[in-house]
Amino acid sequence: MEIRRKDALDYHSQGRKGKIELTPTKPCRTQWDLSLAYTPGVAEPCKEIHKNQDLSYEYTARGNLVAVVSNGTAVLGLGNIGAHASKPVMEGKGVLFKRFADIDVFDLEVGSENPDDVIKFCQLLEPTCGGINLEDIKAPECFYVEETLRKTMGIPAFHDDQHGTAIISGAALLNALELVEKKIDQIRVVFNGAGAAGLASALHYVRLGVRKENITMCDIDGVIYEGREKGMNPYNSRFAIPTSKRTLAEVLEGADVFVGLSVGDCVSGEMLKTMAERPIVFALANPTPEISYPAAKAARPDAIVATGRSDFPNQVNNVLGFPGIFRGALDVRARAINEEMKIAATNALASLAKEDVPDSVLRAYGLGRLQFGPEYINPKPFDPRVLIWVSAAVAEAAMRSGVAQVQIDPATYRDELARRLGRTYGVMQNLRHRAQAAPRRIVFSEGEHDKVLRASHQISEERIAHPILLGRPAIIENRFTELGFEDMRPQVIDPGQSLRFEAYVQEFYRLRRRGGVTQGTAREQMLNPNYFGAMMVHMGDADGFVAGVSQYYTDTIRPALQIIKTRPNVRRVASVSVIVTKKDVYFFADTHVNIDPTAEDLAEIAVLAAEVAHEFDIEPRVAMLSFSNFGSNHHAQSEKMRRAVELALEKNPELMVDGEMMADTALVPELIEEEYPFSQLKGGATVLIFPDLGAANIAYKMMMRIGGAESLGPILMGLSKPVHVLQRGATVEEIVNMAAIAVVDAQKISR
Repeated sequence: MEIRRKDALDYHSQGRKGKIELTPTKPCRTQWDLSLAYTPGVAEPCKEIHKNQDLSYEYTARGNLVAVVSNGTAVLGLGNIGAHASKPVMEGKGVLFKRFADIDVFDLEVGSENPDDVIKFCQLLEPTCGGINLEDIKAPECFYVEETLRKTMGIPAFHDDQHGTAIISGAALLNALELVEKKIDQIRVVFNGAGAAGLASALHYVRLGVRKENITMCDIDGVIYEGREKGMNPYNSRFAIPTSKRTLAEVLEGADVFVGLSVGDCVSGEMLKTMAERPIVFALANPTPEISYPAAKAARPDAIVATGRSDFPNQVNNVLGFPGIFRGALDVRARAINEEMKIAATNALASLAKEDVPDSVLRAYGLGRLQFGPEYINPKPFDPRVLIWVSAAVAEAAMRSGVAQVQIDPATYRDELARRLGRTYGVMQNLRHRAQAAPRRIVFSEGEHDKVLRASHQISEERIAHPILLGRPAIIENRFTELGFEDMRPQVIDPGQSLRFEAYVQEFYRLRRRGGVTQGTAREQMLNPNYFGAMMVHMGDADGFVAGVSQYYTDTIRPALQIIKTRPNVRRVASVSVIVTKKDVYFFADTHVNIDPTAEDLAEIAVLAAEVAHEFDIEPRVAMLSFSNFGSNHHAQSEKMRRAVELALEKNPELMVDGEMMADTALVPELIEEEYPFSQLKGGATVLIFPDLGAANIAYKMMMRIGGAESLGPILMGLSKPVHVLQRGATVEEIVNMAAIAVVDAQKISR
């Protein structure tokens, strides 16, 4: 990917200058708000903090605030460009903190190259923030700055240029060694580059198990050997070795691992050819690696190669580390980021790379498939699970090692992290836990589909359900092997070969013989996985049915409607879509099934949608929507919605429902309280019932495309047994979510 100079300058200068802004988290629109935010109200938290300084974490943003501090003496790829010129980089670091870990940042550029000035500046910041990210400070001063701050401060000070690269490349090393089948205590490692990243990485590798005597380090003056005087300091001298070799080319002969943290194009293919069998090559100089990925693979096809670039496999990118590391450290209020926490982060990343990759990651990188192997040894930076895995591992390590000032429950903490990732994920956590408490058998008609296979593996791993896949066993078995899922196999049924096939044919014939179905038609239909899956649920051989990832909605729902009966006292099936905004959760009905529902239909839909809201632990406050408010316009449609309210209350007198009303009236509590105090709807609607399919579907799609909402569903309502139809092209995560919903439905029915 080529970035033009003009594009980069326009990105930073157009519109609001720079890349960041400060956004208030509390309202400040009225005199009352102002009195709370500033004088006189602000005096109260000030007095409390004066009594106990730790309360600054309770009454201010300190606990979620990191200071990114630099003096611009070693900006990546640019060198000593000074504090002013480093500011775009530090702003960018703030963007990454916010994007990947929801951490707020003040970027603070220090106008001094004196390391003691940087130290004093950071020490004076301790009351302001929960942690300090040191950035782009040259070696060896950076070592002195960090060491001093770690000894003198009660909040973590972390130099990302050192430890970020060490942690990420360490994870890549562990996984690469597993693939080439070499033991970490037996390998010989050559470093080129003895700056902050090189020295920190070497020390980190030693803690991971590399023997210090097996590390050879080179810098701009060649091999660092015992007795060398030029360019030596207390930090690089720790890796001086007794050797007569003086050049990088010499020490690469027979080496198992090369780690480049130096300058571009300093390694040739001929040099790599002298390395040991199945070498590991980390050419991490940016933007130009020590040797390009294609050149390295051409010289050594047996090598595992990583670079710092995103346009080649195995990117070593610090964004995999620092957001999650600081997130975990802040959340347990760690006094420091110690070695145990760094190793925990490395191990977490190494383990995550072996997990199945979400669809969102594949889409972000334009990939059809990604699997642990020579071209995938580190997670991708845009993998949302990195935050959960790294932060949780770091927080637990902080508690184990005694630097945490707050103790947290690991399982609860992982759920909290999941909610930071995406609003839908957070909403689904409760339902997933309920599903895990009593898993049920869920049958998938598209058992050979790649997404269904991956979803079924995740469902089994998380013990959400017992998946049953319909399809050809040999095909499914091969696909599972290709995907690397050899530890767990769901039940697989080929409809045509099933021992229950004839019984299903006869039952379907009995159900549909007065609907034009013959014995021959029944047999033909039972070969269709959608009919077979629905019949499994009907006959009690499965507890729920999920389908539709590669089919049209009507083709999937029709078999279910022909086989599964509606619930008692329910006239027709409907759907509800769960709309998750940044602040709230809403239930839109009916978005997919009934084109022009009657008042009776709408009343039934309202009662059913309210039940779904209850399942999500959301109080159902139901609004019957129209273009008028409580009779302000007389029209058949508004009359229909008013009548639907009456009928809904007849069905469920306890239901909070009102209408007809406009959407803004339903959603803004102040409007109802001021203009319509007689209304039964209090607190703003959570369940929105639309007059017809057109209005519901349009509103649902506009919320997704313009409103930036996320959605779950559509969830099918009204059937006597759980049947759920996916949106065509659903992601693996959406399939897993729908399976969890089906399990919770089945649990409710069994009760």
